[in-house]
This record gives sequence, C-alpha cells and structure tokens, in this order.
Amino acid sequence: MLIMLGRPRWTVGLAVVVLAMVSPAWAMQAATDSAPTYESLIERLDAMPSTLEAQALSDAAQARAQQAAALPNPTLSYDRENFSGSGPYSGNRAAENTLAVNQPLELWGKRRARVQAAQAEALAADLRAGQQRWWSAGQLAQVYSAAEASERRYALATEALSLIEQDAQAVAALVREGREATLRSVQAQSEVESARATLDEARAIRDAAFARLSAWAMLPTPVATVGNSLLDREPKASLVQTNDPLSVQVTQAELEAASRLVTVEKRRALPDVSAAVGLRRFEETGDDAMTAGITLTVPLFDRNRGGIRAAYADQRAAEARLTAQKQAAYADRLAAQATLEASNSRTRAADSGVAAAEEAYRLSRVGFDAGRISQLELRSSRAALIAARNAAVDARQARVMAEIDLALLEGRAPFGETP
Repeated sequence: MLIMLGRPRWTVGLAVVVLAMVSPAWAMQAATDSAPTYESLIERLDAMPSTLEAQALSDAAQARAQQAAALPNPTLSYDRENFSGSGPYSGNRAAENTLAVNQPLELWGKRRARVQAAQAEALAADLRAGQQRWWSAGQLAQVYSAAEASERRYALATEALSLIEQDAQAVAALVREGREATLRSVQAQSEVESARATLDEARAIRDAAFARLSAWAMLPTPVATVGNSLLDREPKASLVQTNDPLSVQVTQAELEAASRLVTVEKRRALPDVSAAVGLRRFEETGDDAMTAGITLTVPLFDRNRGGIRAAYADQRAAEARLTAQKQAAYADRLAAQATLEASNSRTRAADSGVAAAEEAYRLSRVGFDAGRISQLELRSSRAALIAARNAAVDARQARVMAEIDLALLEGRAPFGETP
C-alpha cells in the first residue's frame, strides 16, 4: 500500500532515500535478520516454555494415575513374648518369637475408585495441555501479526513524512511567489515536525514489537522483519463442527474427575481391612506354629462425612462450570465467526478506501500545483490518505485477532486446518 500514484520518479527515489536515512541500521538488519516463517514457528510450539509446562503437568497426572494402580505395601513385623520375666518366664526358655506379614486389603472397591479418579484427572490434564498448546499458537500469531503491523505502520509513517515534506516544499514555493501567505509555510513546517515525531513513535513501537516476537519465539538473535505475511492472509471459511469445543471438553473432563472423587470419598468411609500371616517359634519346646489374623477398623468417630460433602460440592461446582462453559463456547463461536466475516468485509472496504484516497490525493495535488485547490483541501486529502492506509492495516490486524479467537475455540493453530 505504499504506492505513490501520479508522482514523478524523483519523488519515489526521495521516499526511498528518506526511509534509508531515517533508520539506516534497521534498514541493514531488515535485509539480513528476518524472522522465520509463521509455519516454522508453529512447528516449534512444543519447545516453548508454556507448552513444556502444560505437557509436564500432563505427564505428572499420567504418572499419578499409574501410581494409583499400585497395591499397598505389606508390613513385616517381629514379636518376642514371654521372656525376662519372673518364675517360669525368667530368661528365654519360655520365649515365643513371631514373624508376621501384614497386607492391607483394599476391599469395597477402594482401589478401583482411586484408579478411576486418577485416570479422569490425567485425561483432564491432557486436554488442558492441548488447550495450552493452541493458546500458545494464538499468542504467537498475535505477536507475529503485531510485529508485521508495526513494520507496516512504520513504513506508512515514513511515506506520510515524505508526502508532507513534498507538500511543504510546494507551499514554500507558492509563498516565495507571493501566492500564499507566510502563515501557510509555517503551518506546513509544523506538519512536517509532527510527522517526524509520529515516525519516531512508529519506530519505537516497531522495535518493541520485534523484540517481543524474538523473545516469545525464543529466537537466538533479534529480528527486524517478518518472514511472511499474516495480515494479507484471508482465513478459510470454518466448517460446522459437530464435536464440542476444546474448552467444553476440558470442563467435561474436570466434571468427570470431580464425580470420581465423590466415589473415592465414599469408599474412604468404609472400614480398612488388613490380613496378617505369621510364623511363631516356641523356644521352650522348639516347636513352630502358624498364625493368622484380620484387622478391621471401626468407623465410629470418623465417617468422612466432611470429605464426602466437600466432594459433592466440588461436583456441583464442576457441573455449574460446564453449563456456563457450554453457553459461553456456543456464544463465543458465533461471535468469532461473525467477527471474522465482518473483518473480511472491513478489509475489502479499507482496500477500496485506500485506492479512492490515493486518487483523491493525486487529483488534489494536481489542483494545488495549478492553483485551483487550497492548502487546506490538499491537507485534508492527504490526511484522508494517511488515515485510509492505517485503517487498512488495522482491519487486517483485526481479522487476524478474529481468526485467533476462532482457532482457539476449535482447538487448532490460527490459519491452520480445522481438525
């Protein structure tokens, strides 16, 4: 959109020289330090810290599910009775030595409930890891498009400064010829200084945006230009999905985990049973005998009523979150689709506005040079052209943001294929 319509070749060359003189260091970097393409950065999602963290949490949940299936360890005990007493029990002649193994028995479905709860939590963690991955993809697309937009706005600010300087030179010529008051020249010079300040601000915003892109994508060296364009991509029409959005799937998995925990808490209220088997040695006669026993806890004082109520409360909270998430996901999807369609229309309208503004400015400049158009009219058409070009960048950036929102709901990378 940096087309200089209706201008002689020396004006185009002047704009190029101005761009190089404004920031020669950046111009040199732009030729050598280009960011990788968006697709190549998407392929690196699994190496980003946020994705690594989510995957690590998922791995931890999977490990806890595996651990939940482990049987409780047995207890080995040794008892020595009837020794060092009085009368017939003095010394060790009447001593009895017992070696026993005690094994907890997870009856009443306790182990099964614990395993199912851990597996449900692992599934929820795995879905959250996938959700985090697509969130990271959206953030990457946002940072990438912001860097590209700042680069374009910097180029537009450079172009605007060139146009304003050219107009200021034309005004100065008319002032020298006595065809315009000196005030017009002062006003034109003031516009030049304002445009230079705008250019400095655009440069700072551009440098900050590329610094964020370099940091977010974990690039080894800073970059100063994007590898390919996201702003010029028109997102493909999204197909109607029959499966639930990823956010709903995550909430459903969390509800399932909460329901499984209710069962776990109920099983905890039941008695704990342990079986013991041992070998007893009678020192006085040298005989051996087997021992066996059952231990049963009596749930007299602690029946885990508070734990059960808390588990039911967590389940109700998860049900409420699921209901709200379903409603929000449905509304968010409709809104994202509508916003994306509106952004496409807005982009097409902005491009048409740029073409019209460029032609209007060209005709205004011709009329001004011929003395048929006033400086105010020329300034108005130039301001309209600058605003139209910036509006076109804004429309493209808004389109990218709409695609990011829709992609996150569908569980995919922005501008990627719908699963």
